[in-house]
Amino acid sequence: MRRGVLGELLLEDVCSYKSVIHKFVQLIVPPLGRMCYSSSGPTTKLFIDGKFIESNTSEWIDIHNPATNEVISKVPKTTQEEMLAAVNSCQRAYPSWSETSVLSRQQIFLKYQQLIKDNMAEIAKLITKEQGKTLADAEGDVFRGLQVVEHTCSITSLMLGETLPSISKDMDTFTYRLPIGVCAGITPFNFPAMIPLWMYPMAMVCGNTFLLKPSERVPGAAMLLAKLFQDAGAPDGTLNIIHGQHDAVNFICDHPAIKAISFVGSNQAGEYIYTRGSKNGKRVQSNMGAKNHGVVMPDANKENTLNQLTGAAFGAAGQRCMALSTAVLVGKARNWLPELVERAKKLRVNAGDQPGSDLGPLVSPQAKTRVCDLVQSGVEEGAKLLLDGRKIQVKGYENGNFVGPTILASVKPQMKCYTEEIFGPVLVVLEAETLDEAVDIINQNPYGNGTAIFTTNGATARKFTHQVDVGQIGVNVPIPVPLPMFSFTGSRGSFRGDTNFYGKQGIQFYTQVKTVTSQWKEEDSTLTGPSVVMPTMGR
Repeated sequence: MRRGVLGELLLEDVCSYKSVIHKFVQLIVPPLGRMCYSSSGPTTKLFIDGKFIESNTSEWIDIHNPATNEVISKVPKTTQEEMLAAVNSCQRAYPSWSETSVLSRQQIFLKYQQLIKDNMAEIAKLITKEQGKTLADAEGDVFRGLQVVEHTCSITSLMLGETLPSISKDMDTFTYRLPIGVCAGITPFNFPAMIPLWMYPMAMVCGNTFLLKPSERVPGAAMLLAKLFQDAGAPDGTLNIIHGQHDAVNFICDHPAIKAISFVGSNQAGEYIYTRGSKNGKRVQSNMGAKNHGVVMPDANKENTLNQLTGAAFGAAGQRCMALSTAVLVGKARNWLPELVERAKKLRVNAGDQPGSDLGPLVSPQAKTRVCDLVQSGVEEGAKLLLDGRKIQVKGYENGNFVGPTILASVKPQMKCYTEEIFGPVLVVLEAETLDEAVDIINQNPYGNGTAIFTTNGATARKFTHQVDVGQIGVNVPIPVPLPMFSFTGSRGSFRGDTNFYGKQGIQFYTQVKTVTSQWKEEDSTLTGPSVVMPTMGR
């Protein structure tokens, strides 16, 4: 093992690799201790050219524990010089990395996926401390990202080209996939491990280098994942990490060396990044907001459906782009509403690291205020507040950003609580008389990220999946996030770009196709004279 980020941790100095990681977490990542002290307090480092370095910036952003609102560390607004150093490092590393054999790159990711498995609990603790979600949910966050890393280990099959022999006499055509250069990723606060792992493993296993800007609210998991990647054998400069807000985003959108941008986050930011990046000639894939509907048919399995709705609406405190935030109760299914409320009441709200917690706090006081305001707007516009979690108090965490499960019924499509993504533990409930009416409600909504139907009728399910205009559909599955061998296919107002995340489409996004047409004469003879006629293929 190479020298650690403090220049002092050597494998022989500790009992095992895991103790090295534990020391790294204590010293470098804030939630479990302190992030390498500077004179101004605990700070998050940059990762540039294989080194964890202190930023020279004079501007810092506080990182808070959402359960207490205590400042646990600071993250730098990376300077222009540091951002240039990071992208230059990517550029320098690219020629060698892109020429590294696909088998060698595969070996690094085989090692990487094992290191993530071995350190999943440590990464989850970082996520809970900075983001607020429960430890169980945080481990799920890491696990879903790990699945993408595992899928990258199939790169020897994923990057296969195509061949058509003998398109003409002695003439063949074949294609192969090549990396495109330096790629970049901008990630949100709600999945600090999963979404970065959607991006740089897919890009880098294809031979690209990568510049990552994690959310300034939750950088710890990305930093530990970078350390593990380094320990898996990734060459210096192939992955670089910067921090910040608008200036960092603009830098990524504008720098000519960056060929592709991956983004997950809000609609406002996603539209901006897509427009600015595309204007500068970059490929952009931008996953944005959502309003995901769960259609409940009266023939559905009642017990299973109510449990699924409750978990999908309120899990992770509703801070998922695939949260099932809207229920459409069809016909007599509206009579299940009181039982749904009772199930929601039983969910336990507490700090994410406390045993038995079902949902933790929202990420910030501003997020809590926004959620509460949208709930109030629903009340003022005529919705019925069946369950109000806005004033919940959690003993020992009175300063936390907690909102308990909240249910608004009799919601109409024109209400603000429906037209805007709430991104909190709030379920809005609409009613429909028929399946056709439910489908119309969904298709008139601008978002197209995910939807689900609960039914025991195969014909109903088939009709729904064919008629609803949404990218990802679950049948008796409330959060239909595809596994990595498929692709995350949000659509309409939830996505900008031509090629989606991970799976086959992810490989397409991070590669370019080269086509070669070759001719080798069977007689292997020299032409008797020059040919000035356009070659005619296929004859």
